[in-house]
Amino acid sequence: MKKIPYIDVYRDQTLLKDISSRIHAISKKEVQFMEVCGGHTMAIHQFGIRQMLPPTIKLLSGPGCPVCVTSRIYIDKAIRIGQMKDVIITTYGDLIRVPGSSSSLERERGNGMDVRMVYSAMDAVVIARENPTRQVVFLGIGFETTAPASAITIIEAKKSGLVNFSLLSAHKVMPPVMQQLIHEGIRINGYIAPGHVSAITGTRMYQPIVENFHIPVVVSGFEAADILHSILLLVRQVESGTPRVEVQYKRVVKSEGNTIAQERMRQVFSPADEPWRGFGVIPESGLRIRKAFSTFDADLRFPLKMKESPEPKGCICGNILKGLQAPADCRLFAKKCTPDDPVGACMVSSEGACAAAYKYAT
Repeated sequence: MKKIPYIDVYRDQTLLKDISSRIHAISKKEVQFMEVCGGHTMAIHQFGIRQMLPPTIKLLSGPGCPVCVTSRIYIDKAIRIGQMKDVIITTYGDLIRVPGSSSSLERERGNGMDVRMVYSAMDAVVIARENPTRQVVFLGIGFETTAPASAITIIEAKKSGLVNFSLLSAHKVMPPVMQQLIHEGIRINGYIAPGHVSAITGTRMYQPIVENFHIPVVVSGFEAADILHSILLLVRQVESGTPRVEVQYKRVVKSEGNTIAQERMRQVFSPADEPWRGFGVIPESGLRIRKAFSTFDADLRFPLKMKESPEPKGCICGNILKGLQAPADCRLFAKKCTPDDPVGACMVSSEGACAAAYKYAT
């Protein structure tokens, strides 16, 4: 008997039609479910998930793309630091193209700034060791998925006595923004929760959303069948009036999460108020470097006073991140704003709602 490739199991058309028919059969209430993971946003567009659902279900794309939610003030600060003498900026590839108030790291690199793309924070440490007379700054972005790697890197840098490495943290945590969306009055009847984040954190952090707001949360995988199955689980909870935290992505996510990664994050970072693109400052939604590791805090090494600036005229990225509008609602979408020449951050990363819509719907 021929073995079916692993990935094909979760994209099997018969399986997808079966799950879709189950959703159609039980979905009676009009609901809005929001995914808060850029990987889910991309997969929903790629697999045409919306076309498999009944008209009673509307999917909203939320603030799940790390690059998209990184504030303009952070980009401006990174540029200012990079313009200083003997500084090397190291960053993940997506961030280099994100617009600040008047420029981007990509544009500044073209003007001579030393900006280097890396695959991990440890790559930045290697660059620091190879350039002992220069300050190397790593731009730490992302949610609980990438924060442990940043924490481990800082721990290793301290152990080795590295003096020319620091991290500019824009790391964020997911629960505060999920609650902020509800506080702002956005109608969300269920959350499709991020699988990779939850593999680190576990599922306990979603419990207050269920207990305080009676909104179900299902942690989902990233294949077509995963997402459809997660929607089916949410529909069952809504229709039965029994909201709870449920894990669809059981092959990866455990209720306790990765306790070692959690401990490393707690060791290096503490909760802090953090600006989000489209939201402003959300209390205790960010991660700041603790005093014990303050030597590696680029905010302290390069103290700068920065001012936030508004989004470019016509860009509705903030509303898209809140699920209030869709990419097609933007008059710049696929016209003035494209992946080759993005106006807003939602068009930069492949996980951004605008970039995903452009790739799969235009």
